[in-house]
Amino acid sequence: MGTDDRTAAYDNERPAHRVDVPTFAIDRFPATARRFAVFVAAGGYDRPEYWTEAGWVWRQETGHATPQGWLPDGSGGWLVRRFDHVLPLDPREPVQHICHHEAEAFARWAGGRLPTEAEWEKAATWDPEAARSRTYPWGETSPGPAHANLDHGAWGPAPVGSYPAGASAYGVEQLLGDVYEWTSSPFTGCPGYTTFPYPEYSEVFFGGDYRVLRGASWATSRWVARATFRNWDHPQRRQLFSGVRLAWDVG
Repeated sequence: MGTDDRTAAYDNERPAHRVDVPTFAIDRFPATARRFAVFVAAGGYDRPEYWTEAGWVWRQETGHATPQGWLPDGSGGWLVRRFDHVLPLDPREPVQHICHHEAEAFARWAGGRLPTEAEWEKAATWDPEAARSRTYPWGETSPGPAHANLDHGAWGPAPVGSYPAGASAYGVEQLLGDVYEWTSSPFTGCPGYTTFPYPEYSEVFFGGDYRVLRGASWATSRWVARATFRNWDHPQRRQLFSGVRLAWDVG
């Protein structure tokens, strides 16, 4: 897990280290707007049993009952406000603009959970036949238009299934591009972490309530879209192009 690269990787991605990850299952795709709309329609925002204590406090204090930007279309479907334009919401695209609290509640409602950061990276990088990690889910080739939705190319998420060439060795798709994905892991340094070039880039954010997001969004530049890149934010933040991919225990 992680990397020893010092030419592009940030200090919080280093150093490379071995992690034992028990068997788990993970979704092939990030959760779609269609799946999340079922959670909304089922009253998921009004069922405290799906929420953590902190998440339920956030839900009650904010009154949010849909992902950021969603608007009812008057006929049982949804519109979405993006860049001050109201558009039909494509149910095939990954849900975005949800916070960690919403991601956790959705996962619990669906009978799953959020992946740990190590699980996400294993699904994205580990090649079991070669017994080594890849730089990108698909291999060592830099991201191209066939691999991922990056660089503001579509000004929004692409429908799931749009990038089969970007699949990992395990067949998991759209791990880079479209939406950052919340994990259950707190943001801290890797074993053997050393600050570079100054503590204010990463170290001052270790601890607290920050949660790690992995992957890259449709707005991410391809030069930073690598499988070891780590994003992080408070669990209540929804302004990120953030979504969710479900995981499950096995055995």
